[in-house]
Amino acid sequence: MVNQTAQVTRTTQAKVKCPALFFCAPASGQGKTTITAGIARYHRNQGLEVRVFKTGPDYLDPLILQQASGQPVTQIDLWMVGEAECKHILYQAACEADLILIEGVMGMFDGDPSGADLAEYFGIPIAIVIDARAMAQTFGAIALGLATHRPGLEIAGVIANALAGERHQQLISESMPHQDKLRQVKLLGCVGRHPDIALPERHLGLVPPHEVANIDQRLDALAEVMAQSGLTKVPAQVEFEAHDTIEPERLLDGAVIGIARDDAFSFIYAANIKLLEQMGASCVYFSPLNDQEIPTVDALWLPGGYPELHHQKLSSNHAMRQQIKAFHTSGKKILAECGGMLYLMNSLTDVHGNRAEMMAILPGDGIMRERGGCQGMQIAALPQGQLRAHAHHRTRCENTMKPVSFGTRLRHSAPGEPIYQTSNITASYLHFYFPSNPQAIAKLLS
Repeated sequence: MVNQTAQVTRTTQAKVKCPALFFCAPASGQGKTTITAGIARYHRNQGLEVRVFKTGPDYLDPLILQQASGQPVTQIDLWMVGEAECKHILYQAACEADLILIEGVMGMFDGDPSGADLAEYFGIPIAIVIDARAMAQTFGAIALGLATHRPGLEIAGVIANALAGERHQQLISESMPHQDKLRQVKLLGCVGRHPDIALPERHLGLVPPHEVANIDQRLDALAEVMAQSGLTKVPAQVEFEAHDTIEPERLLDGAVIGIARDDAFSFIYAANIKLLEQMGASCVYFSPLNDQEIPTVDALWLPGGYPELHHQKLSSNHAMRQQIKAFHTSGKKILAECGGMLYLMNSLTDVHGNRAEMMAILPGDGIMRERGGCQGMQIAALPQGQLRAHAHHRTRCENTMKPVSFGTRLRHSAPGEPIYQTSNITASYLHFYFPSNPQAIAKLLS
């Protein structure tokens, strides 16, 4: 651990240094989360203070990374979170931690801004994770292309993932460019296939850690795999600068916000909770799946999650449905995002065609799709103000009311997700990033 004296010294400096590494890949599904989690768990097991961050809008990977590191995991993204706040978050982490690890999103150059943009902005070395299960000598060409595509990036090297055995590893090693020093790319390590300790997945992403019975044993086993693969050397130090932040106004002073949180509703940014509390609100949690009543609160926030996996149980909890209907009738504010919006509609049908009645206080019927859906960053223009947000779902809605507005996609001219409002309900597929406009959030909840 970093001793207390060292922490005090570092936090008083305008610049601090901390070892840091950014994990990118050529595409999704390459094993970034598994590699990052295994390395984080290894160093945590050695007694280091490890802080891990996830690039972009993601709820599930941070839960795994938090379980691995033993520390809260928040999002950093140059667009959604903003450059200034990213700078502040990383500086604070560097003051407290022995190691910073950042997992990128999708492919390293995907998005605007991309993971590569963030790594370059902060000068953090990149480790490129490449799933090599369907290739051999081509690996080196892909590694060289990614490593040299943008000269401004600092590339620590590449990690070959999902190898079949020693012969496969030999072919990968021989393919690496090394003759020309200017085009040399370092092979940081090779990771074999370990299906027995792989992190389970389902639609929308990884299975949350609390649903994986032996999650800590898997993470410890992954840590050992990282050690055997030569991937546990502490990376180079990176310098992070201090950045002053402005505390939000206490626009919700004394308000009590009821937040749905259980296996059906769990897509919650830690930054959103932090903002509500900074604005003076008290956050209390309840389970639409298991509780019979909602707590005494001034407003409700129904976040996204997996209601389609639990729609029959949600439907059969009549006491909770009556409680939320009564809350709605009272005229108090309700904010419903994605799965929370589906819960307020008339019905929800799962991928097998099984229909369940929902709250029926917002027009619409949600239907699960086998594939497809929508994802990506959007700007949500509301009468209360503009919010930064993202979409990530695999359902569609029918028989809805007329939207008050639509999200604006960042790089596409087609309308984004519809946003619905009644006198006291705001609902959309969009997941809002509350700190992007605290004043708008205060209006939506008060």
